[in-house]
Amino acid sequence: MGKIAFNEQLSLGGRQMKEKGVVRDLINFRGLVYSPVNENGVIFLFGKVTEDLNMYIEEIKPGFPDCVGRRFMGRGWEKVYIEFEYKSSHFRDHGHDPKGCDLIVCWEHDWPECPVEVIELKEEIKTLPSKSIQRPDVKEKEYAIEDLWSKSKVTDRVKNLFQTFDKEVRTINEEIWSRVAKTTVTYYSPERVFLYTYFQQEAIGFDLFTRGEKIDGVRNYDPAKDGAKWGGIGLRIEKDLPKVLEAVKRSYQLIREAIKNNEPTGWFAKLEEEGSEEVSDE
Repeated sequence: MGKIAFNEQLSLGGRQMKEKGVVRDLINFRGLVYSPVNENGVIFLFGKVTEDLNMYIEEIKPGFPDCVGRRFMGRGWEKVYIEFEYKSSHFRDHGHDPKGCDLIVCWEHDWPECPVEVIELKEEIKTLPSKSIQRPDVKEKEYAIEDLWSKSKVTDRVKNLFQTFDKEVRTINEEIWSRVAKTTVTYYSPERVFLYTYFQQEAIGFDLFTRGEKIDGVRNYDPAKDGAKWGGIGLRIEKDLPKVLEAVKRSYQLIREAIKNNEPTGWFAKLEEEGSEEVSDE
């Protein structure tokens, strides 16, 4: 084929065809088909999960930091200064001052020694539902505790037991708060989830953050199959409530320590090579 004919095939209506873009992994998450390849993709994806992260945005601006938002902290909305990066280490590479920022939002967290709290979207979206696209006049269902009780045919005894439990959990720290989802009541520390509550007809089940450590009465999950930093405990009768509350209190302490050390805490987070050991019940 001659050069002229070849060039003609590259054009459409007299315009040069655009170069083919390079994409990353397929994620199909809330309208974003592929994972981000740069900071702009991180910003777009963050906008998709802002409410899931219990935040709202006041300003996205030029310069450092990129964003001013607020995060729900139990008692109210705390202002947070946010910097967007593709990788958390880019914050360091760009020479940003950690004192001028409260939070790094990135796709990949590759800087374990980072002095700023990091939200790694690659891990966060694994635990979030990917809502299907629907008509804007279709209202999304809101859930109430009664929905969970009705679905599991919970007895009045279990309802009363949960209400006592819920009241006691909030005495651990006044900033702890909860939210009712489709299948669980989720408790926050206040920044991150540390406790999931599930209902059965005659009992209450809990998934709680363990950091991979052993907590009395808690069965640590198999790291090869389940959450490496999570475990489970159940509650059937009131006399077992103090033991469960002690486990929840320890879980809260561990999530606070993990946040302070900027450790991943999600369901799919892996145990650190140092400072944590895989624990079995044997």
